[in-house]
Amino acid sequence: MGEFELIRRFFDRGDRAADGVVKGIGDDCAVLAPTPGWQWLVSTDMLVEGRHFLSTVDPERLGHKALAVNLSDLAACGARPRAFFLALALPRADAKFLEGFARGLFALADAHGIALAGGDTTAGPLNVCITVMGEAPQGQVLLRSGARAGDELWVSGTLGDARLALEVFRGTHSLPGDQFVQVRRAMELPQPRLALGQALRGIASSAIDVSDGLGGDLGHVLKASGVGAEVYFNALPRSAILAGQDLMLQQQCLLAGGDDYELVFTAAPEHHEAVKDAGARTGTRVTRVGRIRTEPGLDVLDSDGAPMAVLLASFDHFKS
Repeated sequence: MGEFELIRRFFDRGDRAADGVVKGIGDDCAVLAPTPGWQWLVSTDMLVEGRHFLSTVDPERLGHKALAVNLSDLAACGARPRAFFLALALPRADAKFLEGFARGLFALADAHGIALAGGDTTAGPLNVCITVMGEAPQGQVLLRSGARAGDELWVSGTLGDARLALEVFRGTHSLPGDQFVQVRRAMELPQPRLALGQALRGIASSAIDVSDGLGGDLGHVLKASGVGAEVYFNALPRSAILAGQDLMLQQQCLLAGGDDYELVFTAAPEHHEAVKDAGARTGTRVTRVGRIRTEPGLDVLDSDGAPMAVLLASFDHFKS
């Protein structure tokens, strides 16, 4: 199977209509049409075998996750998705792999109304690179730089299960079979919080998605906003499975785990009920986990309000 047959068979969906895409696959460039009064938002993420996913991952789940991690960036900015581009390097043109990968990819794409508008394929070590494009009303994009002293700090969903699954894969921890299935699902099938991100426009003052660990990702918000924060460790939302592990492992998974793809965001106290309503309207759990302060730095506090000695380093592709 050659390159163009591969594209036609697995990725070209013909003239399927998509908002914002005038012309997709089949020309040298895609033709996109922005909505008047809206701004384009663009993000790129690369997934490399052995670095971001295991060689044993189910291809359908890999297709899902490859798009999900990019859609999560749009969610963090309050954007609605419009188009994406796929650059795919493959060791060989394996029809079974491609069928599963495309199925997972397009199931998530269709669920969120985003179209594949182009990309590239080549032979090489397995590498998936996706660029997503979305849009938001002008002046309503959620950024990392808007947090203000006094804001409440919120997190969507639960944290830590993906890192717990990774520790099982690494052989440093073990779980009963049914529990491993659940945390592995969190690791391999993250759900981008697009509806929540859009619902938070005009409510949240800043936002970021948790891809490299809560401590590190929140640190990016604090640096961009010129503020500090306190996080209440006992308030951090976690599954019953993670809550049943020892405290040190919980700290590692909750604060430095990564791969959660939940949103951490800030909002003024007067928007407290609006945040809760946004969560309820989108069917997303939201939890207040701390506050923003003027004093720089990030402290994690125990139930008595005392700082805890915890690891806050985030994942770094060139150090981890």
